[in-house]
Amino acid sequence: MQRVSTELHAALDQHPEVELKSIVLRSTLRMTYVVGWPFLVKVYRQTRRLAERGEIDAVLFSSIATASLAILLRKTLAPRGIPMAAIAHGRDVTVRGPYQWVVPRTLKALDAVLPVSRATGAACLKRGLPPQKLHVIPNGVDLQRFPPLADFASMRRRLRAQFGDPAHPLPDAALLLCSVGRQVERKGFAWFVDQVMPLLPDDVHYWLAGEGPEADAIAAAARRRDLNGRVRLLGRIPDAALSTLYRGADLFVMPNIPVNGDMEGFGVVLLEAGLSGLPAVAARLEGIRDVITEGANGHLVESGDAWAFSEAIMAYYHHRTALEAASLRAATHTAGTFCWAAIADRHVRTLQALQPSETHEHLADLTA
Repeated sequence: MQRVSTELHAALDQHPEVELKSIVLRSTLRMTYVVGWPFLVKVYRQTRRLAERGEIDAVLFSSIATASLAILLRKTLAPRGIPMAAIAHGRDVTVRGPYQWVVPRTLKALDAVLPVSRATGAACLKRGLPPQKLHVIPNGVDLQRFPPLADFASMRRRLRAQFGDPAHPLPDAALLLCSVGRQVERKGFAWFVDQVMPLLPDDVHYWLAGEGPEADAIAAAARRRDLNGRVRLLGRIPDAALSTLYRGADLFVMPNIPVNGDMEGFGVVLLEAGLSGLPAVAARLEGIRDVITEGANGHLVESGDAWAFSEAIMAYYHHRTALEAASLRAATHTAGTFCWAAIADRHVRTLQALQPSETHEHLADLTA
């Protein structure tokens, strides 16, 4: 959510019809709980001030959590014809607890909700959002964040140099699967290690970048299945190393499983992988379904179907030459479909449509 909000902010700042009045919080996840409340007070005061001065035409909140301020701001903004919209990511809609008292009231106060996927949109509708307020707009990806495609052999050599383990070297002919993301239950990483990896040949390896509470469960599954030489947990890695992983691997895996109250709203890592030329094998679940176009940037299989995952992977294991064509398709499709310039323009057009008779020279972009 932080990365896509920052990248959307940058894209809106470059839009020829937008003048941003930004109120931005930059913080680590842990510190957000400390500085979040003072930030919300700041947002409320500055937004009221901008509205009273006539300096904004619309307000865009970067998440439903931040958009809770719409409940208080509506009395000031509505009489002035200033619409409020918010991006909905998924967990900012579904997370359980007292917060669920706030969500339907926030949705009611907003003039438009822009979920990043149909699944997130359905979660909003379930909580009382009127259908006419719903406008699905996907996340985008920064085309400059990852360098152009390089030849596979050189990237595999670089991958070995950065992450190589002398005790368990990666064979030259190995098929390397990778996953990237916070290691939580809904990602299905432990399930994949336990249920799918034993179905695959010994020269199929699986490397995971990221950290989280499920790391121990993933490692335990690898030990239980005697996969320690084929499954590696790389921990959290910087962008440069992440690019090497994407370019040096063969297939990206996103084996999500359903977890009540913790949905996958979109799956930005699928865009990063696709832009890097890494086709995906992913669960046909929640927001993932809006990212993967069958055969263009990967394949969807039923969540929890270990045999289907193994079959999709083995199709490339037996036809390695097909990976090069799949890589080019994934990069081309991702760049053409999810570039931020086009996604930002969809946000602007949606906001403009809320006031069809007005001109819109200013946009308050409230990014947390």
